[in-house]
Amino acid sequence: MLRLLRQRNLGLLWSAGLISMIGDWMLLVGLPIEVYRLTGSVQTTGAVLIASQLPSVVFGSVAGVFVDRWDRQRTMVVADLVRVPILLALLFVRDAGDVWVAFVVAFLAATARNFFGPAESALMPRLAGEADLVAANTLNGLNNNLSRLIGPAVAGLVVGYAGLGGVATIDAATFLVSGLLIAAIRPVGGAARAVAPDAATGPDRHPVRRVVDEWGDGLRIIGRDRTLRWVFGAIGLIFLGEGFFGLLINVFVVETYGGGGPELGWLFSAQAVGGLAGAALIGSRLAHVDPLRLFGWGCVGLGLGDAAIFNVHRVGGDIVAAMIGMVLVGIPAIALGSGYTTVIQRRVADSHRGRVFGAVGAANSVLLIVGSLISGAISDRLGATNILGVYSLLYVLAGWLILARFGSDGGVETGEVTGTVAVDPDDPTVRLSA
Repeated sequence: MLRLLRQRNLGLLWSAGLISMIGDWMLLVGLPIEVYRLTGSVQTTGAVLIASQLPSVVFGSVAGVFVDRWDRQRTMVVADLVRVPILLALLFVRDAGDVWVAFVVAFLAATARNFFGPAESALMPRLAGEADLVAANTLNGLNNNLSRLIGPAVAGLVVGYAGLGGVATIDAATFLVSGLLIAAIRPVGGAARAVAPDAATGPDRHPVRRVVDEWGDGLRIIGRDRTLRWVFGAIGLIFLGEGFFGLLINVFVVETYGGGGPELGWLFSAQAVGGLAGAALIGSRLAHVDPLRLFGWGCVGLGLGDAAIFNVHRVGGDIVAAMIGMVLVGIPAIALGSGYTTVIQRRVADSHRGRVFGAVGAANSVLLIVGSLISGAISDRLGATNILGVYSLLYVLAGWLILARFGSDGGVETGEVTGTVAVDPDDPTVRLSA
């Protein structure tokens, strides 16, 4: 897997991603801390976090349409560079009266991220090639976990010594460096841009109508492709459950272990360590495994592991036992993410990848919010531990659905990419095995 980093383009993209994600984690930790310090309001702090999620709901799917129109590499560079002045605006947040700036920054920075993410996922197959796609996506998982280990720790130090302004300055610098690294990538196989609009969405149509039609194309691709429908449904179950987890993991740590922020940080860091091990294992030993099986078994492994974590206290386990469990579930988490990303990249033509990834991101954000609302409404009656048990079962159910449908044949069915790419005359947006 690490040999891929010797490829100039992938090495540049990986380095850029690591640097910018460290900055992301710094802001994710540092901004709520400072907003709460300035306002003393849990509601205001939560509202800032919601502001960072809204763009995914409002713009996520539509952003993918423009990603498919524009040069992907240039889109990523611009998305990085525009975040530099946006983040520096946090230098003007000095008291509670300035907190509105944090809302604007959180919203605009997340909007730019909604263009960057689909562009990166759509560009990856061009840089990595079909044979190395699972390993390349696993490298991205390695990035996520390295940044999760480094970013929060750095944020804690910087907030303590330099406040929100220090976090904003370093985060802005990470995006500047990331943008410059991505700009140095040499295009492979022509411009990293999708094909020109076809007659149905051509330049004679009204611009708004064109956007709506192209957005609908992405949804129709998912609807017509049986594999994508199953994967999309499984991902939906996962992110519905993630809404439960995001709201109640703090409550679980407090109620079960009498802990707080430090203990929660230990658990997340433990999962990041497991993610590093998972990236090494999958990238070196399991990159050849069918990505649908990686996805399915990753879901099952994560669900069963989380179920053990949320119940180990019933048999006398302490926070250390839970941390060991978090290390172990970090491994299937990497398999899950690498698997479903590779499936989408392989099944969707380059010209439409951006809008499909955008649709997935938008749906995930909506389901996260729905899951949070549901768990908030029932948590008093059922308790955090029981609801987190349902969260674990949703992962197992998602994995079982994928394995039951595709496990026996390795996911090979009509439309599966297994060799030379051809085009289905009835659906030119989906690539088929020749």
